Amino acid sequence: MSDSVEQALTALSGTRFTTYWLDSLDPVLDEPALDQDTSCDLLIVGGGFCGLWAAIQAKEQNPARDVILIEAKSVANGASGRPAAIMSTSVMHGIDNTERIFPQDVAELERLGRENMDGFRQTVERFGIDCDLEWGGEMKVSIGDEGLSRVEEEYQLYLKYGHEALKLDRAGVQAQINSPIFHAGAWSTKRCGTVHPGKLVRGLKQSALNLGVRIYENTPHINNHRTGAGIVVNTPGATITARKVLLATNAWAAGHRHISRRVAAIRDRIVVTEPLTGEQMQKVGWQHRQGVYDTRTQLNYMRLTADNRILFGGRLGYFYGNDTDPALDKTPQPFIRLVQSFYRTFPQLADEIRFSHAWSGPIGLTTRMAVHYQKYHDGNMVFAGGYSGFGVTASRFGARIGLAILDQQDIPETRMQFAQTLPNYIPPEPFRWIGAKITMYALDSLDEKGGWRKLWVAMVQKMGFPITL
Repeated sequence: MSDSVEQALTALSGTRFTTYWLDSLDPVLDEPALDQDTSCDLLIVGGGFCGLWAAIQAKEQNPARDVILIEAKSVANGASGRPAAIMSTSVMHGIDNTERIFPQDVAELERLGRENMDGFRQTVERFGIDCDLEWGGEMKVSIGDEGLSRVEEEYQLYLKYGHEALKLDRAGVQAQINSPIFHAGAWSTKRCGTVHPGKLVRGLKQSALNLGVRIYENTPHINNHRTGAGIVVNTPGATITARKVLLATNAWAAGHRHISRRVAAIRDRIVVTEPLTGEQMQKVGWQHRQGVYDTRTQLNYMRLTADNRILFGGRLGYFYGNDTDPALDKTPQPFIRLVQSFYRTFPQLADEIRFSHAWSGPIGLTTRMAVHYQKYHDGNMVFAGGYSGFGVTASRFGARIGLAILDQQDIPETRMQFAQTLPNYIPPEPFRWIGAKITMYALDSLDEKGGWRKLWVAMVQKMGFPITL
């Protein structure tokens, strides 16, 4: 066993393999499960960010609308309780991805993204949701000189599409965050930051309840069919007959067997340190508390929590059959490389930091890397999902447009290409699992070994996945 592996295992020896966000909250009672047949105007399946944002917006648009939300387990139990929760104005997984998939609409989508963030902030303030909001901005940093061109490209895109941004040289970026491997940075300073996702989703749940939304937890969707009375959704305890249904199930792809043809549940891994002391914070800097992404092929992202823990994430995994609760990710092994990367990023903390929590969360990945909509039952049931890791804020936008599509509202957004097209198919099992394993191995070793890995990653790019070489 190498010294670095032993060091990582030591740092993970007392780690809880569960999400810090929910572990840091006091337990609350779930809403009762549905136990008798009922009906409604709008049924929302899924109690994560997308579903809760949809419920709130539907009631605000029409307070008389009878809205039910069902959740298979507890609200926030899935992806919404597990992200890094770095907030971005982008509704299409970053400006560079928006240019890749919808070059003709970039300017308007960036404007809509800023509008979405303003609405996000207004909703949080209007309902008094205490969720540790910090508006420090988001920053892309170059790892060594190899990433300088990508940082420059990001900065130019910020300027082109109306962001308030700063470009930082090596001294400038290290003055912000003291890491010897950061050689430059592009910092978008407004409308971006970080949030406690567990507190946010609980606040959204309570806000929805206050607006009159009926929420039933521990009420999984089993199947559905169309009748003359509407769409009948079967749950273990009862049936719901709804005029309209919004499927906000994202990585779980529940609601229709065809959804998973375009959505894969990729695992994204995260470690969180114990709270840093004042002396340790001085070693790191980070006075503006930005959310940070780097330029590694297997990128890492990082942020501070309200109590000055460092959250550090970015190691991907895939488990056969879209497994959303893999036992392996409750052991130290999958997190060793992530801890090693943390120590390379912050060597000044290497001998004194332990990790309190480590977990993985499901990302609803598509070749588009952004929200899309699938219509069923003559358009009376719509799936909205595929946020691919950018769902904390983009889900509010995705839910709004999903409702508009469901209600057949003729608004400019529903006529845009993103609302009218679908991402590419993803191969079925076992080819999905085989391809994912080879791709992740290639990404892990591409920067050091190159060779066939570059050819493989280039092929994956041609399938539609936005991997940067």
